[in-house]
Order: sequence, then C-alpha cells, then structure tokens
Amino acid sequence: MAYTTEELAEAKRQIDSTLRKLREVVRTLEAKERPERYRSQITLAERRIKAFEIANYLIEEVIKSRQSTAG
Repeated sequence: MAYTTEELAEAKRQIDSTLRKLREVVRTLEAKERPERYRSQITLAERRIKAFEIANYLIEEVIKSRQSTAG
C-alpha cells in the first residue's frame, strides 16, 4: 500500500505522541509502592514502546529515501 509523505509524517507524529504516553505509563508503574505487581503491564508497555520505535525508524527511513530521490 502506498502512503503519501504527509500521511507518513502524520503517522510519525501520532507514534511520537503514543511513545511519550507509554513511557510515562512505565515511569508511573515503576514508581508505585510495589512495582512488581505491575510487571506484566510494564512488560507490555515496554514491548509496545519497542514496536513503535521500530515503526518510527522505518517511517523515517522511507521519508529520508523520498527526500534524497526528490532532491
């Protein structure tokens, strides 16, 4: 499926926003009195963070490649 550069940039903005929220969730859960009780939620959030970081990287690479071929 083909996406415009604008669509990719917007997807990246949304991912960045979600990443900030997920990182805050991890910090909040780890700061609780008994963070071991939240281990599964922390692990899930960390895995989602990694997945979104990969998606962000791939989006950035596509945008960069389009910019280098357009210039």
